[in-house]
Amino acid sequence: MSTSQLNKFLVKAKISTYASSGESEEKLFPDGSKEFEFRKKELKYRDRYFGFNPFLGQEVVFQKGKIVWGMNYYSEIISKIIPPKQVYQFLQRALKKIPDGKPFRGPRRFKKDNFQYFNEVKGVVEKFEGEEKIFYKRKLIYRLIYHGGVVMEFFS
Repeated sequence: MSTSQLNKFLVKAKISTYASSGESEEKLFPDGSKEFEFRKKELKYRDRYFGFNPFLGQEVVFQKGKIVWGMNYYSEIISKIIPPKQVYQFLQRALKKIPDGKPFRGPRRFKKDNFQYFNEVKGVVEKFEGEEKIFYKRKLIYRLIYHGGVVMEFFS
């Protein structure tokens, strides 16, 4: 699989899961985790996370049953000036605008009403790290850090 194929698959998978459905389409597990899954031919995307605020999770892509890519993340709502539901609804809007060339989280910037989303990332799909932030009326209310890349042993 090429990196451009991986990028395209990640964009489709992410838009088809949390960014579109929120928590309504997730599977619940006995260990308390929640998961979204997307499949296309020989590829499978899985996003499993624990908690609500804060929460942590991992996204992985499998090709023919072998892991080829992964990303870990940790997030929390820092300020309680806005209900969490509103914060996550705005986050979903931002995540629907995931860029093709950097398919990790949302775009570099996104604004809607009094909310602003910022995403800073270093690297490419093979190896990257980043941070996203949400501001409400210029006050930081949410932060997520993430990192990941390909598992070269299986990436071909």
